[in-house]
Amino acid sequence: MDIPRIFNITESAHRIHNPFTPEKLAALGAALRLEPGTRVLDLGSGSGEMLCTWAHDFGIIGTGIDMSQLFSEQAKRRAEELNVADRVEFIHDDAAGYVADEKVGVAACLGATWIGGGVAGTIQLLAKSLRTGGLILIGEPYWLKLPPTEEVAKGCQASSIADFLLLPELLASFADLEYDVVEMVLADQNGWDRYEAAKWLTMRRWLEANPADDFAKEVRAQLTSEPGRYAAYTREYLGWGVFALMAR
Repeated sequence: MDIPRIFNITESAHRIHNPFTPEKLAALGAALRLEPGTRVLDLGSGSGEMLCTWAHDFGIIGTGIDMSQLFSEQAKRRAEELNVADRVEFIHDDAAGYVADEKVGVAACLGATWIGGGVAGTIQLLAKSLRTGGLILIGEPYWLKLPPTEEVAKGCQASSIADFLLLPELLASFADLEYDVVEMVLADQNGWDRYEAAKWLTMRRWLEANPADDFAKEVRAQLTSEPGRYAAYTREYLGWGVFALMAR
């Protein structure tokens, strides 16, 4: 069980697998007013940066689930590096359908709402692990401005314009699901640049180290096309944010 190999290659040097910077992640933790001992569940936890830094900075107790064996191993090493391995646990597993044995104060899915078949389904899944009065965190893209054509939307790596909403519409959609939006922290342009551009050096280094690998042709094609695609499409049209929700 693992994620597609291209992601394990392109994001192998990432600590955060979304457009958040460490500063944004810290700002989110502070905004949520996390108390020591708060239990946090993170579905699609990647390399564990959120849980590890929040355990270090705020004293939370965390469990992360991720399908990438590489990222799960990196998360465990990060926990040891920050001396929080006794406070956070990382499980290499499919997060789809995962429900915590013990109710948590914060249930999160940042950038992996496919695990619940979309935003609504992921909120429903997270709610099964949440204690009464707890917070749900959803990390989700939104359109900064509507793409003029479906071709432009596909250039943003969406399947269609309908995949995402404008920010006001996304916020309204949470209300339609009977949730209050009680906080949000949005990625900025620097965060997007750091997330996307860092992949390019990683790909180049991988190609230099693995010239005979059968996968090299695909990595080379992506390295060639990605800078231009990102600048023309994602950078211009796509936003990303984390939204804190409480059931009404």
